[in-house]
Amino acid sequence: MKTTCFLALIIVQNQTLSFYSYNLWIINQRFSLCSSVRSQGHPGMMGLFKTKPLVYRPVRDVDLGPQSDEFYLQAKVKAPRMTGILVKIFAMLMEIPLLGSLLLYILKGDNLIHKLVTHAELEEPPLFVPLHPFEDPEEHEVKCLESDLSPARQVQSAIECLPTYSEKKPSFCRWTIMDYHRAYTSGDVTPFMVAERFIAAVSKSSKPPYQMAFFIASNDEEILRQAKKSTLRYERGEPISVLDGVPVAIKDEIDCLPYPTTGGTKWLHKERPCKDDACCVKRLRLCGAVIVGKTNMHELGAGTSGINPHYGATRNPYEPTKIAGGSSSGSAAVVSSGLCPVALGVDGGGSVRMPAALCGVVGLKPTFGRVPHSGVLPLNWTVGMVGILAGTVEDAMIVYAAISGEIPSHEPSNIPVHLPLLGLTKSISNIKLAKYGKWFDDCNDEVRLCCSQALNKLQTHYGWKTVEVTIPEIEVMRLAHYLTIGSECNTSLDLIRGKYVSDQGWDARVALSIYGAFSSTEYVKAQKIRNRQLQFHKKILAEADVIVSPTTGVTAYSIQDDALKTGELDYINGAALVRYSIAGNFLGLPAVTVPVGYDKLGLPIGLQFIGRPWAEATLIYLAFAMQAACESEHKKPEVFYNLLSKE
Repeated sequence: MKTTCFLALIIVQNQTLSFYSYNLWIINQRFSLCSSVRSQGHPGMMGLFKTKPLVYRPVRDVDLGPQSDEFYLQAKVKAPRMTGILVKIFAMLMEIPLLGSLLLYILKGDNLIHKLVTHAELEEPPLFVPLHPFEDPEEHEVKCLESDLSPARQVQSAIECLPTYSEKKPSFCRWTIMDYHRAYTSGDVTPFMVAERFIAAVSKSSKPPYQMAFFIASNDEEILRQAKKSTLRYERGEPISVLDGVPVAIKDEIDCLPYPTTGGTKWLHKERPCKDDACCVKRLRLCGAVIVGKTNMHELGAGTSGINPHYGATRNPYEPTKIAGGSSSGSAAVVSSGLCPVALGVDGGGSVRMPAALCGVVGLKPTFGRVPHSGVLPLNWTVGMVGILAGTVEDAMIVYAAISGEIPSHEPSNIPVHLPLLGLTKSISNIKLAKYGKWFDDCNDEVRLCCSQALNKLQTHYGWKTVEVTIPEIEVMRLAHYLTIGSECNTSLDLIRGKYVSDQGWDARVALSIYGAFSSTEYVKAQKIRNRQLQFHKKILAEADVIVSPTTGVTAYSIQDDALKTGELDYINGAALVRYSIAGNFLGLPAVTVPVGYDKLGLPIGLQFIGRPWAEATLIYLAFAMQAACESEHKKPEVFYNLLSKE
């Protein structure tokens, strides 16, 4: 007992108690409270220090215009980074029944969970699932896919929407799906040759000096078997689609035979064996894609760095000493490094878009319910969804077309799939980009300057306009999202995770302890906040085509050696990485990130567009226009493999 108290004292003295719950980072600060939140009898910031509950102003009374008096509550994180012995001690303290409960209560109180969520009063009813009824977004210059098309025919429809092929390439570009298809069709290269080069490249990448840790599982014989079949189809002149023979990687949160689905753990597959391909994987196979393995990820998706103590830290191809981001770290890195033109991830809190931005590739998260979710680990079922990582917007659109809708044996979806006609970039005018300036600028100077310059390019090249708006209570939304994703993960694992405590990474153990501290009351209050935020966003998107922001608040940070075995708790950087991601997941809105530049170290920076429900065509169109304005400046990563020619 004396030892426990002594260790607890060490933690307190080092100010570590209040910093280890993903989005709970507002510590020991005195903030002015946003004007849409008031205390009964005590308006303004005084309500923050009273015992009476906060009362949120009704949505109808909140001004969303540029002159709104809403206060932007900026995160002020002063959290020491924890790895090694410190994170082990903290995890063990959290797991002591009485002491752990006390620490968790303090965590929630210090981080304003009690004030802003638990004891708050809201008139909005809860919204438990952000499944949007279909309303035609009235998109222009689009192609509507017929509901009974096979995945291969949907891919063909996407090809018909691409701009005219040009032999001219920027100084650096990744090989696209169409590049692979043309090379295979000409006979210059075969899928089997690409598979052999892929296997050699992955083997090389896993060794010093880089030790990239791209994959959790990859079977050479299985890859060659698929590639041989694809090669024979091309020799007969009968490829299934342009995806035939193209290497595609799958995040290890998605079922894909013959591999186990581990979720980045050493134990989850023992309780939930993989018995079939996920729906999205089936659709890719029906297009002839060569599935090359399961990519590395942050354990249970419970972090933003991609550092996995079981399978290694996925490293950033632009600078291998930096993180790739998480949790779809491996999927972003294999695309960035040229090993695959596309990969699948799962986005529960920016987990596709964050690593895409840090690794300099495109990340697309569709509307909630757009892509069938069967065969995906049920870790966060109302915020997580399958997303696409790709080297180009065109490739993201091709795979989006392939995996959208129902599998052929099911009733077709009644939600039409629209694809933009990308060859008509300058034909669509009057695009309005909603920008909340205080939020947009809440990033480091290099990210802010780069993203602002990217917006200027859109205005200069296409004449599109930026509309200033206010998005209230962004920090409150983050807390509510964290409550939601944490509660859902805890519920899905509650009956089994106790059996495998010793098999869990130390950072994951801390996360799971915090997830279990949320109550049913807090979960319901979070869903009321979800309803409230959705109304705010719908009002803004009724006046603008998309909301624009940076994708992350910082670029990729360094991997420290002491984090490799224990994982790390680094919520200063984590807070900055998730800053712009939450609305897409919590509200089920589609979102896309596209690379727009680099910082002074040559690390990528991404710009994000958040769209109306079911309006993926508009997002893809805007991302393509942004890509066209920036592609001449694209830089080659330090770790890059050219699979279409001998190196």
